[in-house]
Amino acid sequence: MAVVLAAGKGTRMRSKTPKVLHKVGGLAMVDHVLAAARSAGAAKAALVVGPDAPWAAGRGSDTVSVHVQAEQKGTGDAVLAAKEAFAGADAVVVLYGDNPLVTAATIDRMLDRVLGGADLAVLAFRTDAPVGYGRIILSESGNVVAIREEKDASPEERAITLCNSGVMAIRAGAPLDALSAIKANNAKGEYYLTDLVEIGAARGFNMVWEEAPFSEVMGCNDRAQLAEAEAEFQRRARAKALETATLIDPATVYFSHDTVIGEDVTIEPNVVFGPKVAVGDGAKILAFCHLTETVISPGASVGPFARSRGGAAIGPGAKIGNFVELKNAALATGVKVSHLTYLGDASVGEEANIGAGTITCNYDGVNKHRTEIGAGAFIGSNSALVAPVSIGEGAFVASGSVITEDVPADALAIARGRQATKPDRSPLASGRDTAKRASKG
Repeated sequence: MAVVLAAGKGTRMRSKTPKVLHKVGGLAMVDHVLAAARSAGAAKAALVVGPDAPWAAGRGSDTVSVHVQAEQKGTGDAVLAAKEAFAGADAVVVLYGDNPLVTAATIDRMLDRVLGGADLAVLAFRTDAPVGYGRIILSESGNVVAIREEKDASPEERAITLCNSGVMAIRAGAPLDALSAIKANNAKGEYYLTDLVEIGAARGFNMVWEEAPFSEVMGCNDRAQLAEAEAEFQRRARAKALETATLIDPATVYFSHDTVIGEDVTIEPNVVFGPKVAVGDGAKILAFCHLTETVISPGASVGPFARSRGGAAIGPGAKIGNFVELKNAALATGVKVSHLTYLGDASVGEEANIGAGTITCNYDGVNKHRTEIGAGAFIGSNSALVAPVSIGEGAFVASGSVITEDVPADALAIARGRQATKPDRSPLASGRDTAKRASKG
């Protein structure tokens, strides 16, 4: 069982967006935490929010319950706000909605400790700059005996570099019941979860600790820390991608939380992956591409300077060249769209060739319409296909055409004004004659 605390107001973000909804890797921080808990095997989660959190309703489900902390009275009070959810649970791990980088492996280790016999497990981290963090005090045997806030610590305790992350796992029974013994006898009049350690020490609890790197437990209280979390997320995502793909300049490639990269993929510099992108084996993503909601099949090539979005699908071996934009377009095997083209709300059959400057005119100002291009069709450069329209298999659209009617299979369609040539009527020639006369005068 996981309890995710997300009731903080996040005033330091200076944003109308609730703090935990700010995104890292394209996903709200609180959703990162819920996903990590789920991956760790926590069958259920309780999300604790403030009294004005309409966003939380959409996250409630059979496995996620939503609970309101009516007043901001500290972390201990926040956990108790979800008490009905963890009744009957074997153990509870307390997580924070603004700690998006905590991993499933760490959560799993915390739960294992309390399910394996410990009453309480505290997640710690080490830092050479511990100012502002609570210090974890250990016994000679290495168990946790106290968490000392800096303002209450002695000079010797302040020198300790083992710090409290806030994440805690609590065994069912006496340890969980001890939450009710937390008192608000402090300057702020709040109920602190860390006081559970002091209560546990007095009651003889077996209290242990696990360690995680600071990069995993860092909180995001302002936009600078949010940027640091994003940088760490991207570092992890790049390392994962490099297991199967070649990144020419990893530091310039940006991934989403759900990007899927196949084997033997090559990704050139300055590529941005938005949400819902999957890249098949052997595909190439050339420099300066921006991709969202796109499936790229094995062996396809995209870019440079290409944009794809809105549910696009690029078939095996297809080629998408420079300055091509796809939106809700399905391209079959071997399609070539080499440059300077917009395909929106379109389907393109196998081995079709789309010439430079082609656009699908998919929007009439009110509704979107679809363009269908058959297998083996050839669309000449600088053509406009006014949807809804269908181009048959093997059809040929002459360059510069504006197509407003369906073109049958194997037909030639020409839809452009007839050229008229007027000898000696060029304005440039007229200007040159005037200049000559003026120079002679």
